[in-house]
Amino acid sequence: MPLLAAAGEVGAGPEKTVQRSPGTMEADQDTSVLRVAAVLPAGGCGERLGSRTPKQFCPVLGRPLISHTLEAFERVSWIEDIVVVVAAESIHLMKTVIEKYGHKRVTLVEGGATRHRSILNGLKVFLGDHTLGTTVQKPEVVIIHDAVRPFVEEEILLQVATSAKQHGAAGAVRPLVSTVIASSSDGCLDYSLERSKHRASEMPQAFLFDVIYEAYLKCTDYDLDFGTECLHLALEHGNTKAKLLEGPPDLWKVTYKRDLYAAESIIKERLSQQLCIITSMREEAVEVGFLLHENLKNHIKHVRAISSSMCKTPQALQGVFHGPCFNFICINVKESDFEETRNLIYILQSEKVSCSNPSVVVSVHLTGPESCSRGIKTGIRELAKEARCISATRNCV
Repeated sequence: MPLLAAAGEVGAGPEKTVQRSPGTMEADQDTSVLRVAAVLPAGGCGERLGSRTPKQFCPVLGRPLISHTLEAFERVSWIEDIVVVVAAESIHLMKTVIEKYGHKRVTLVEGGATRHRSILNGLKVFLGDHTLGTTVQKPEVVIIHDAVRPFVEEEILLQVATSAKQHGAAGAVRPLVSTVIASSSDGCLDYSLERSKHRASEMPQAFLFDVIYEAYLKCTDYDLDFGTECLHLALEHGNTKAKLLEGPPDLWKVTYKRDLYAAESIIKERLSQQLCIITSMREEAVEVGFLLHENLKNHIKHVRAISSSMCKTPQALQGVFHGPCFNFICINVKESDFEETRNLIYILQSEKVSCSNPSVVVSVHLTGPESCSRGIKTGIRELAKEARCISATRNCV
């Protein structure tokens, strides 16, 4: 649940994130000197969702919600460990999710009776003090993020991590949508808060590990049982004022049943807006790939045309979009070129990419010289139309 932060009380005011392309993030703010880990509390029962299944395990496009969140963190190479804190009765289910969808860098920890007690259990992992027997190396910076906020991007993760290094604590905030009011004991209006001076506290939040861990050790039982805001603990028990960063609009938390449908819609939209055009080095294939890219770039948000030599390994393939892509068009000229398409399918299958989301691979065979002469414009227009149809169909399934 978003909490309020008065910008003047917690830090110097929210700072807007600077948009960068994924390829420049690590160059601009090098995290290689930091050891960064993440703690994802996932022990809630989802009471407000109105379902017997805890919301973190509710299916979203056929996969548990938490699997989508883990995938977002796994795309960030500089986060070395991901600690997931779940209720004791959900540990076996969580292990099944990790195995089925091939999640990596994940350590499971048994949660506590409340959110703060669960986070504290997650932090204890880094000091070898937990019940499941695995010790994870202590990080310099730890990111805390709700397991039911699946749309976190590397940009904001990088912002909070680097700001935490400088200030000791940092967190994402969003403008208030509604005015917050307080009622008196008789149920009448007591006072209201000025929206322009307050923000909704969101996730992710990041801390120097020693700052947040020592703050938790100083907490009272009341703090651990009824508190919800980690930034406040760092301020109250660690005298650390968090840097507030204006986060993107997709940081919202899945809370109610309707939010599951909204999450599905966002994921479908994101999947439909990525397309990779793969060509051989032959001149005809490169020309077709270029023209197809030019026809599609105004219709599909993220479209790339690359050589087949750039996607011979799973790592290279994921690097194309700085994350997974599930829509591919392979341009083939000769029979031998189909080997590249088969290699792509093999990679998708072997890396369990097809388990996380269905992949679409379209193989196009150029049949003769007329393909790149008088008939090319008509052919490209038809191919672009088919590609847009594939994208639209994925978004409507």
